[in-house]
Amino acid sequence: MIPIDEVVNLSRLQFAATAMFHFLFVPLTLGLAWILVIMESVYVMTGSPIYKDMTRFWGKLFGINFAMGIATGITLEFQFGTNWSYYSHYVGDIFGTPLALEGMMAFFLESTFVGLFFFGWDRLSRVQHLFITFLVALGSSLSALWILIANGWMNNPVGAEFNYATMRMELTSIIDVIFNPVAQVKFVHTLSAGYVAASMFVLGISSFYLLRGRDTAFALRSFAIAAGFGLAATLSVIVLGDESGYTAGEVNKVKMAAMEAEWHTEPAPAGITVFGWPNEKEQRTDYAVKIPYVLGLIGTRSVDKQITGIIDLKKEHEVRIRNGMLAYAALTRLKSGDKSPEAIAAFDKLKNDLGFGLLLKKYTPAVVDATSEQIAMAVNDTFPKIAPMFWSFRLMVALGILFLFIFSTSFYFLIRKKLAQQRWLLRLAMYSIPLPWVAIELGWLLAEYGRQPWTISGILPTHLSASTLQPSSLYFSLAGFLLFYSFLFVIEMILMVKYARRGPSSLHTGKYHWEILEKIQSNTAVKNTDRDPKLVIEGKTP
Repeated sequence: MIPIDEVVNLSRLQFAATAMFHFLFVPLTLGLAWILVIMESVYVMTGSPIYKDMTRFWGKLFGINFAMGIATGITLEFQFGTNWSYYSHYVGDIFGTPLALEGMMAFFLESTFVGLFFFGWDRLSRVQHLFITFLVALGSSLSALWILIANGWMNNPVGAEFNYATMRMELTSIIDVIFNPVAQVKFVHTLSAGYVAASMFVLGISSFYLLRGRDTAFALRSFAIAAGFGLAATLSVIVLGDESGYTAGEVNKVKMAAMEAEWHTEPAPAGITVFGWPNEKEQRTDYAVKIPYVLGLIGTRSVDKQITGIIDLKKEHEVRIRNGMLAYAALTRLKSGDKSPEAIAAFDKLKNDLGFGLLLKKYTPAVVDATSEQIAMAVNDTFPKIAPMFWSFRLMVALGILFLFIFSTSFYFLIRKKLAQQRWLLRLAMYSIPLPWVAIELGWLLAEYGRQPWTISGILPTHLSASTLQPSSLYFSLAGFLLFYSFLFVIEMILMVKYARRGPSSLHTGKYHWEILEKIQSNTAVKNTDRDPKLVIEGKTP
């Protein structure tokens, strides 16, 4: 007999590994595309060739990252059919629509215009090429939109209902799915996080050049764009993070209570725990340091609504599990052939709790006859482990505060024209390049681990969603994915470091420094001749 728990855990581990690897590349694609639009827009408006070189240089790093993102994203979607076949069968009518649209955006819009971006410089006018760059950025965002609509539906399954005749979820309103509030908040929050990552990437590499005194004109302009864009993006992440907290408080109370280690329902408005040590065994937070009212304001947007605590939520879940047992019994009656109005009405009355009844399938095949002990175990399963949620959220927030400090300080010293003296800030920006990715991965840990034990919140438990596979096959495929993705990651790092070290001067043959070019262009004698400043630098004219 196949060990179901092992299959489910291995399938989850494989999906988590491939998803987190894939999302090493996605944020930079989302953010750097719009930074390229900004740089090329300045080039089109001013005609200054340095901005063209900025677009081409950062575009080269964008291209390397984009290729890796496509390679890792394809295998991710195929896993729904290979590792999660029952999930695909159960919700394919709903989940397949945004996935198909995402594929069209990624491969027909985004990928096509990426080719024109790289090979169209000498074939298109400035305005035409800028429009292509804009379409690349738009395609990246739309691709993210559809995949996040699909993910948002898994967290808040609106616009669909269960059909007992087909034993599947069926779409009732595509509008509800698209405009799902969870999906919309996820989309704008994910985009803003990508903007922060790309801004830190450009800021850090520009700082590297400034610390070494090379390509300083290029680096200063890139630094300025990254600082301004990054500051705006970080403020957006903070605002949208607050909105995400409100959405979680309204839609996913379990996730809110878990990441705040909110054991008891406190009088409104609840305080937020800045620091503490979650004690899951005793159901309390040791050494808690709280700020009054903040959690209530974030989670409810009011001073009189309560944040339901973990203990009270578990009591609610026990009621829903017992109702789910009755719903399962009513469904069994329908499946046996009794389609009487009474049987249908009995099921319709309790069908919203059917998913909670299915949690008992982990412990007994006879859901209707589950014991009190089995019900208690299912109740405990309705919450993820508290400590990973609690600490992931706080580390993510701490990193957000650090990013706000880096971008705001960078922007301040730029406008005061004192950046050159702040070598500590340049070093901090350079060493902080990987930190946005850490924050983003922590955010996804909160979103996906916080949804457990559900594949589709409140409807389909994770342990029922997996395919019937042999553990040996999963071990083999997991090892293969890890090796292949690690190889791709190493290649990405080698190429990124290689071209970043070469710098913008590598775009031109010969010795080409923007500082010299600017001096030549500002020289009246040279301005009044037909000589090309680039050729003067390279020694190809008298």
